[in-house]
Amino acid sequence: MAQGPLNGVKVVEFAGIGPGPFCTMLLSDMGADVVRIDRPNGRSFGKDIGARGRRVVALDMKQPGDVATALKFIEKADVLIEGFRPGVMERLGLGPDQALARNPKLVYGRMTGWGQTGPLSQAAGHDINYIALTGALHAMGKADRPPAPPLNLVGDFGGGALYLAMGVCAALFEAQRSGKGQVIDAAITDGVASLMAMMYGMRASSIWTDDRDANMLDGGAHFYDTYETKDGKYVAIGSIEPQFYALLMEKTGLKDDPAFGAQMVKAEWPALSEKLAAVIKTKTRDEWSKLMEGTDVCFAPVLTMGEAPNHPHNTARESFIEIDGVVQPNAAPRFSRTPGAVQGGPPKGPSDAKEVLASWGG
Repeated sequence: MAQGPLNGVKVVEFAGIGPGPFCTMLLSDMGADVVRIDRPNGRSFGKDIGARGRRVVALDMKQPGDVATALKFIEKADVLIEGFRPGVMERLGLGPDQALARNPKLVYGRMTGWGQTGPLSQAAGHDINYIALTGALHAMGKADRPPAPPLNLVGDFGGGALYLAMGVCAALFEAQRSGKGQVIDAAITDGVASLMAMMYGMRASSIWTDDRDANMLDGGAHFYDTYETKDGKYVAIGSIEPQFYALLMEKTGLKDDPAFGAQMVKAEWPALSEKLAAVIKTKTRDEWSKLMEGTDVCFAPVLTMGEAPNHPHNTARESFIEIDGVVQPNAAPRFSRTPGAVQGGPPKGPSDAKEVLASWGG
Protein backbone atom coordinates (compact mmCIF):
# COMPACT_ATOMS: atom_id res chain seq x y z
CA MET A 1 0.00 0.00 0.00
CA ALA A 2 1.50 3.31 -1.08
CA GLN A 3 1.97 5.97 1.55
CA GLY A 4 3.47 9.42 1.75
CA PRO A 5 2.55 13.02 0.92
CA LEU A 6 2.25 12.21 -2.80
CA ASN A 7 -0.06 9.25 -2.29
CA GLY A 8 -2.63 9.31 -5.10
CA VAL A 9 -0.45 11.22 -7.55
CA LYS A 10 -0.06 9.36 -10.84
CA VAL A 11 3.25 9.72 -12.69
CA VAL A 12 4.01 8.43 -16.17
CA GLU A 13 7.75 8.18 -16.79
CA PHE A 14 9.35 7.63 -20.16
CA ALA A 15 12.38 5.43 -19.55
CA GLY A 16 15.76 7.10 -19.57
CA ILE A 17 18.99 7.09 -17.58
CA GLY A 18 20.35 9.11 -14.66
CA PRO A 19 18.43 12.08 -13.34
CA GLY A 20 14.99 11.31 -14.78
CA PRO A 21 14.67 7.88 -13.16
CA PHE A 22 16.17 9.21 -9.93
CA CYS A 23 13.55 11.97 -9.86
CA THR A 24 10.74 9.44 -10.25
CA MET A 25 12.33 7.24 -7.58
CA LEU A 26 12.03 10.17 -5.19
CA LEU A 27 8.42 10.77 -6.19
CA SER A 28 7.66 7.07 -5.70
CA ASP A 29 9.33 7.07 -2.28
CA MET A 30 6.98 9.94 -1.33
CA GLY A 31 3.95 7.90 -2.31
CA ALA A 32 3.38 8.59 -6.01
CA ASP A 33 2.14 5.81 -8.28
CA VAL A 34 4.79 5.68 -11.02
CA VAL A 35 4.36 3.81 -14.28
CA ARG A 36 7.41 3.67 -16.53
CA ILE A 37 6.94 3.33 -20.26
CA ASP A 38 9.96 1.47 -21.61
CA ARG A 39 10.94 0.02 -24.94
CA PRO A 40 10.40 -3.69 -25.54
CA ASN A 41 13.49 -5.43 -24.15
CA GLY A 42 14.33 -2.27 -22.17
CA ARG A 43 16.63 -2.24 -19.15
CA SER A 44 14.28 -1.37 -16.31
CA PHE A 45 14.90 -4.56 -14.34
CA GLY A 46 17.59 -6.28 -12.31
CA LYS A 47 19.22 -4.45 -9.40
CA ASP A 48 18.72 -0.89 -10.64
CA ILE A 49 17.80 0.85 -7.39
CA GLY A 50 16.77 3.96 -9.31
CA ALA A 51 13.97 1.90 -10.88
CA ARG A 52 12.48 0.81 -7.58
CA GLY A 53 8.89 1.32 -6.53
CA ARG A 54 7.17 1.43 -9.92
CA ARG A 55 5.49 -0.66 -12.57
CA VAL A 56 6.82 -0.93 -16.12
CA VAL A 57 4.92 -1.37 -19.35
CA ALA A 58 6.66 -2.10 -22.64
CA LEU A 59 5.53 -0.01 -25.61
CA ASP A 60 7.07 0.44 -29.05
CA MET A 61 6.81 4.12 -29.91
CA LYS A 62 7.21 3.25 -33.60
CA GLN A 63 3.81 1.58 -33.50
CA PRO A 64 0.77 3.93 -33.72
CA GLY A 65 -1.23 1.67 -31.42
CA ASP A 66 1.41 1.88 -28.69
CA VAL A 67 1.63 5.66 -29.08
CA ALA A 68 -2.14 5.76 -28.58
CA THR A 69 -1.74 3.68 -25.41
CA ALA A 70 0.91 6.08 -24.15
CA LEU A 71 -1.50 8.96 -24.73
CA LYS A 72 -4.12 7.14 -22.65
CA PHE A 73 -1.65 6.96 -19.77
CA ILE A 74 -0.94 10.67 -20.21
CA GLU A 75 -4.67 11.44 -20.06
CA LYS A 76 -4.89 9.81 -16.62
CA ALA A 77 -1.57 11.07 -15.22
CA ASP A 78 -0.89 14.03 -12.95
CA VAL A 79 2.78 14.18 -13.93
CA LEU A 80 4.85 13.21 -16.97
CA ILE A 81 8.64 12.84 -16.76
CA GLU A 82 10.83 12.55 -19.87
CA GLY A 83 14.54 12.94 -20.46
CA PHE A 84 15.03 12.91 -24.21
CA ARG A 85 16.76 15.53 -26.33
CA PRO A 86 14.53 18.50 -27.18
CA GLY A 87 12.11 17.63 -29.97
CA VAL A 88 12.05 13.85 -29.54
CA MET A 89 8.74 13.71 -27.68
CA GLU A 90 7.21 16.11 -30.21
CA ARG A 91 8.27 13.82 -33.07
CA LEU A 92 6.64 10.89 -31.29
CA GLY A 93 3.38 12.82 -31.05
CA LEU A 94 3.74 13.02 -27.25
CA GLY A 95 5.07 16.57 -26.80
CA PRO A 96 3.64 19.17 -24.42
CA ASP A 97 1.12 20.52 -26.91
CA GLN A 98 -0.33 17.09 -27.58
CA ALA A 99 -0.19 16.04 -23.92
CA LEU A 100 -1.74 19.20 -22.46
CA ALA A 101 -4.47 19.14 -25.09
CA ARG A 102 -5.44 15.71 -23.74
CA ASN A 103 -4.84 16.59 -20.07
CA PRO A 104 -4.86 20.35 -19.27
CA LYS A 105 -3.82 19.80 -15.63
CA LEU A 106 -0.75 17.74 -16.53
CA VAL A 107 2.62 18.70 -15.06
CA TYR A 108 5.04 17.96 -17.90
CA GLY A 109 8.59 17.56 -16.58
CA ARG A 110 11.48 17.72 -19.06
CA MET A 111 14.91 16.64 -17.85
CA THR A 112 17.94 17.57 -19.96
CA GLY A 113 21.55 18.56 -19.44
CA TRP A 114 21.62 21.78 -21.45
CA GLY A 115 17.93 22.74 -21.40
CA GLN A 116 15.24 22.95 -24.05
CA THR A 117 16.78 26.05 -25.63
CA GLY A 118 20.24 27.53 -26.16
CA PRO A 119 23.11 26.82 -28.56
CA LEU A 120 24.05 23.54 -26.84
CA SER A 121 20.51 22.20 -26.43
CA GLN A 122 20.89 19.55 -29.16
CA ALA A 123 24.39 18.42 -28.17
CA ALA A 124 25.11 15.19 -26.31
CA GLY A 125 26.57 15.51 -22.85
CA HIS A 126 26.99 13.96 -19.43
CA ASP A 127 27.22 15.14 -15.85
CA ILE A 128 30.90 16.07 -16.10
CA ASN A 129 30.18 18.40 -19.04
CA TYR A 130 27.26 20.15 -17.35
CA ILE A 131 29.11 20.87 -14.12
CA ALA A 132 32.13 22.03 -16.13
CA LEU A 133 30.09 24.75 -17.82
CA THR A 134 28.80 26.23 -14.55
CA GLY A 135 32.10 26.74 -12.73
CA ALA A 136 31.42 23.89 -10.31
CA LEU A 137 33.90 21.33 -11.65
CA HIS A 138 36.81 23.79 -11.78
CA ALA A 139 36.41 24.38 -8.05
CA MET A 140 36.78 20.72 -7.05
CA GLY A 141 39.96 18.80 -6.39
CA LYS A 142 43.53 19.46 -5.36
CA ALA A 143 45.57 22.35 -6.75
CA ASP A 144 48.24 20.13 -8.32
CA ARG A 145 45.75 17.84 -10.04
CA PRO A 146 43.05 18.30 -12.68
CA PRO A 147 39.54 19.05 -11.41
CA ALA A 148 38.07 15.97 -9.72
CA PRO A 149 34.68 14.64 -10.92
CA PRO A 150 32.43 14.39 -7.82
CA LEU A 151 30.69 11.20 -9.02
CA ASN A 152 27.50 12.38 -10.73
CA LEU A 153 26.00 13.72 -7.54
CA VAL A 154 26.36 17.42 -8.30
CA GLY A 155 24.98 17.43 -11.85
CA ASP A 156 22.64 14.54 -12.58
CA PHE A 157 21.20 14.13 -9.12
CA GLY A 158 21.71 17.47 -7.36
CA GLY A 159 21.26 19.99 -10.15
CA GLY A 160 19.02 17.73 -12.21
CA ALA A 161 16.77 15.25 -10.42
CA LEU A 162 16.29 17.22 -7.21
CA TYR A 163 15.42 20.43 -9.04
CA LEU A 164 12.97 18.58 -11.26
CA ALA A 165 11.36 16.92 -8.23
CA MET A 166 11.03 20.30 -6.52
CA GLY A 167 9.58 21.77 -9.71
CA VAL A 168 7.06 18.94 -10.00
CA CYS A 169 5.85 19.43 -6.43
CA ALA A 170 5.58 23.20 -6.93
CA ALA A 171 3.70 22.80 -10.22
CA LEU A 172 1.33 20.24 -8.68
CA PHE A 173 0.55 22.70 -5.88
CA GLU A 174 -0.12 25.50 -8.36
CA ALA A 175 -2.28 23.26 -10.56
CA GLN A 176 -4.58 22.56 -7.62
CA ARG A 177 -5.40 26.27 -7.49
CA SER A 178 -5.41 27.15 -11.19
CA GLY A 179 -6.64 23.90 -12.71
CA LYS A 180 -3.87 24.22 -15.29
CA GLY A 181 -0.73 22.23 -15.86
CA GLN A 182 2.54 23.49 -17.27
CA VAL A 183 5.92 22.44 -18.65
CA ILE A 184 9.01 22.27 -16.44
CA ASP A 185 12.26 22.84 -18.33
CA ALA A 186 14.76 21.32 -15.88
CA ALA A 187 18.29 21.80 -17.21
CA ILE A 188 21.15 20.38 -15.19
CA THR A 189 23.26 23.43 -16.03
CA ASP A 190 20.59 25.70 -14.52
CA GLY A 191 20.32 23.55 -11.40
CA VAL A 192 24.07 23.34 -10.81
CA ALA A 193 24.42 27.10 -11.31
CA SER A 194 21.74 27.51 -8.63
CA LEU A 195 23.58 25.12 -6.31
CA MET A 196 26.66 27.33 -6.67
CA ALA A 197 24.83 30.41 -5.33
CA MET A 198 26.76 30.56 -2.05
CA MET A 199 30.13 30.21 -3.77
CA TYR A 200 29.29 32.93 -6.31
CA GLY A 201 28.22 35.14 -3.42
CA MET A 202 31.48 34.48 -1.59
CA ARG A 203 33.42 35.20 -4.77
CA ALA A 204 31.59 38.51 -5.19
CA SER A 205 32.52 39.32 -1.60
CA SER A 206 36.22 38.58 -2.32
CA ILE A 207 36.32 35.69 0.15
CA TRP A 208 36.49 33.03 -2.58
CA THR A 209 38.95 32.85 -5.44
CA ASP A 210 39.04 30.86 -8.68
CA ASP A 211 42.12 29.01 -7.41
CA ARG A 212 41.27 25.41 -6.66
CA ASP A 213 42.15 23.98 -3.23
CA ALA A 214 42.70 27.48 -1.83
CA ASN A 215 39.38 28.33 -0.19
CA MET A 216 37.74 27.50 3.09
CA LEU A 217 35.36 24.82 1.77
CA ASP A 218 37.36 23.24 -1.07
CA GLY A 219 40.12 21.58 0.95
CA GLY A 220 42.36 24.64 1.10
CA ALA A 221 41.81 25.20 4.82
CA HIS A 222 43.52 22.88 7.30
CA PHE A 223 40.37 22.80 9.45
CA TYR A 224 38.08 21.66 6.60
CA ASP A 225 39.62 18.70 4.84
CA THR A 226 40.19 14.96 4.85
CA TYR A 227 43.26 13.37 6.42
CA GLU A 228 44.89 9.96 6.14
CA THR A 229 45.13 7.93 9.33
CA LYS A 230 47.72 5.47 10.58
CA ASP A 231 45.92 2.52 8.99
CA GLY A 232 45.62 4.12 5.55
CA LYS A 233 42.01 5.16 6.01
CA TYR A 234 40.63 8.71 6.24
CA VAL A 235 38.75 11.08 8.51
CA ALA A 236 36.84 14.23 7.63
CA ILE A 237 37.21 17.38 9.72
CA GLY A 238 35.08 20.53 9.43
CA SER A 239 36.01 22.62 12.46
CA ILE A 240 35.08 26.05 11.07
CA GLU A 241 33.63 27.92 14.05
CA PRO A 242 36.13 29.13 16.69
CA GLN A 243 34.74 26.96 19.49
CA PHE A 244 34.81 23.87 17.28
CA TYR A 245 38.32 24.72 16.11
CA ALA A 246 39.47 25.09 19.72
CA LEU A 247 38.11 21.64 20.49
CA LEU A 248 39.97 20.22 17.49
CA MET A 249 43.17 21.72 18.82
CA GLU A 250 42.50 20.19 22.21
CA LYS A 251 41.69 16.71 20.86
CA THR A 252 44.76 16.66 18.62
CA GLY A 253 47.10 18.04 21.30
CA LEU A 254 47.88 21.14 19.22
CA LYS A 255 46.31 23.76 21.48
CA ASP A 256 49.71 24.94 22.71
CA ASP A 257 51.17 25.39 19.23
CA PRO A 258 50.97 29.15 18.56
CA ALA A 259 51.01 28.60 14.79
CA PHE A 260 47.46 27.25 14.93
CA GLY A 261 46.25 30.54 16.36
CA ALA A 262 46.22 31.86 12.79
CA GLN A 263 43.14 29.86 11.84
CA MET A 264 41.83 32.25 9.18
CA VAL A 265 45.17 33.40 7.74
CA LYS A 266 45.15 31.81 4.29
CA ALA A 267 48.89 32.14 3.83
CA GLU A 268 49.40 29.81 6.79
CA TRP A 269 46.97 27.10 5.69
CA PRO A 270 49.43 24.90 3.71
CA ALA A 271 51.90 24.68 6.58
CA LEU A 272 49.16 24.08 9.14
CA SER A 273 47.66 21.35 6.94
CA GLU A 274 51.01 19.55 6.92
CA LYS A 275 51.32 19.76 10.69
CA LEU A 276 47.77 18.54 11.28
CA ALA A 277 48.21 15.73 8.74
CA ALA A 278 51.26 14.47 10.62
CA VAL A 279 49.30 14.36 13.88
CA ILE A 280 46.27 12.63 12.35
CA LYS A 281 48.53 9.95 10.95
CA THR A 282 49.63 8.91 14.44
CA LYS A 283 46.32 7.14 15.14
CA THR A 284 44.03 4.82 13.26
CA ARG A 285 40.67 5.95 11.90
CA ASP A 286 38.85 4.06 14.66
CA GLU A 287 41.06 5.59 17.36
CA TRP A 288 40.25 9.10 16.11
CA SER A 289 36.58 8.15 15.90
CA LYS A 290 36.59 7.02 19.52
CA LEU A 291 38.22 10.32 20.50
CA MET A 292 36.22 12.75 18.34
CA GLU A 293 33.01 11.24 17.03
CA GLY A 294 29.94 12.72 18.68
CA THR A 295 31.81 15.82 19.86
CA ASP A 296 31.59 19.35 18.48
CA VAL A 297 34.84 18.95 16.57
CA CYS A 298 32.66 18.38 13.47
CA PHE A 299 34.22 15.04 12.73
CA ALA A 300 33.30 11.89 10.84
CA PRO A 301 35.17 8.82 9.65
CA VAL A 302 35.32 8.53 5.86
CA LEU A 303 33.39 5.32 5.28
CA THR A 304 33.18 3.14 2.20
CA MET A 305 29.80 2.27 0.70
CA GLY A 306 30.26 -1.15 2.25
CA GLU A 307 30.78 0.33 5.70
CA ALA A 308 28.25 3.17 5.72
CA PRO A 309 25.04 1.13 6.14
CA ASN A 310 26.46 -0.45 9.31
CA HIS A 311 27.44 2.73 11.11
CA PRO A 312 25.47 3.03 14.39
CA HIS A 313 23.97 6.41 13.45
CA ASN A 314 22.78 5.13 10.08
CA THR A 315 21.37 1.94 11.59
CA ALA A 316 19.57 3.87 14.34
CA ARG A 317 17.87 6.10 11.76
CA GLU A 318 17.38 3.24 9.29
CA SER A 319 19.06 5.34 6.62
CA PHE A 320 19.62 2.16 4.63
CA ILE A 321 17.30 -0.78 4.03
CA GLU A 322 17.57 -4.14 2.32
CA ILE A 323 15.10 -5.21 -0.38
CA ASP A 324 15.46 -8.52 -2.19
CA GLY A 325 18.99 -8.84 -0.86
CA VAL A 326 20.06 -5.40 -2.12
CA VAL A 327 21.22 -2.85 0.46
CA GLN A 328 20.06 0.61 -0.58
CA PRO A 329 19.25 4.08 0.75
CA ASN A 330 15.89 4.46 2.48
CA ALA A 331 13.28 7.04 1.51
CA ALA A 332 14.11 10.67 2.34
CA PRO A 333 13.18 13.19 3.61
CA ARG A 334 10.97 12.21 6.54
CA PHE A 335 7.44 13.41 7.19
CA SER A 336 5.77 13.44 10.60
CA ARG A 337 2.18 12.81 9.49
CA THR A 338 2.45 11.27 6.02
CA PRO A 339 5.68 9.27 6.07
CA GLY A 340 7.04 8.07 2.76
CA ALA A 341 8.34 4.57 2.17
CA VAL A 342 10.10 2.61 -0.52
CA GLN A 343 7.31 0.87 -2.43
CA GLY A 344 9.44 -2.09 -3.42
CA GLY A 345 12.46 -3.05 -5.44
CA PRO A 346 12.92 -2.70 -9.18
CA PRO A 347 10.20 -4.47 -11.19
CA LYS A 348 11.03 -8.03 -12.09
CA GLY A 349 9.40 -7.74 -15.49
CA PRO A 350 6.93 -5.71 -17.52
CA SER A 351 3.28 -5.48 -16.50
CA ASP A 352 0.35 -5.78 -18.87
CA ALA A 353 -0.34 -2.29 -20.23
CA LYS A 354 -4.11 -2.80 -20.30
CA GLU A 355 -4.21 -3.96 -16.68
CA VAL A 356 -2.07 -1.06 -15.50
CA LEU A 357 -4.14 1.43 -17.46
CA ALA A 358 -7.32 -0.06 -15.99
CA SER A 359 -5.92 0.48 -12.49
CA TRP A 360 -5.68 4.17 -13.39
CA GLY A 361 -9.29 4.20 -14.51
CA GLY A 362 -8.46 4.06 -18.23
